[in-house]
Amino acid sequence: MATDYVAPVDQLILALKFGHRLAIAPLLARLLHDAMLQRQDASLPDILIPVPLGQQRLRERGFNQALEIARPLSRATGIALGIRLLERTRDTAMQAQLPLKERHRNIRHAFVPTIKGEQVFRNRHIGLVDDVCTSGNTLNEIAGVLKRYGATRVTNLIVARTPAQ
Repeated sequence: MATDYVAPVDQLILALKFGHRLAIAPLLARLLHDAMLQRQDASLPDILIPVPLGQQRLRERGFNQALEIARPLSRATGIALGIRLLERTRDTAMQAQLPLKERHRNIRHAFVPTIKGEQVFRNRHIGLVDDVCTSGNTLNEIAGVLKRYGATRVTNLIVARTPAQ
């Protein structure tokens, strides 16, 4: 995690996601990159995987903000970017809009590796890239999937985390 989900970072993330301000993604990637360099246990992942969006949200938004952040992060770190290795099997409600008790059920069984992903994840350290972590349910669900398909380690690379609720 690079920072807390507070001003001005919260406004930058919202401008990226809902204002289609794609030029903000490299700045957010830079914050994340700097945070990665400051970690004491700085074992870098073998591959970066952006959290996939559902088809409906991708059509509405026109882009995946996690992918837009992961691209410049991959360039800055030299870590390979894994695109189309993990997919969301169904559209889900936005986690931030749900009560905490419903978030796990909302995201359960929503992710699967593609055929290529099944082979790539085995014996790899995966860096899971996303913009915001609220409850952690999405990241936990994906980490479980990646580990079931052989990932040895999953590191969450998140730009911002919302305050504890």
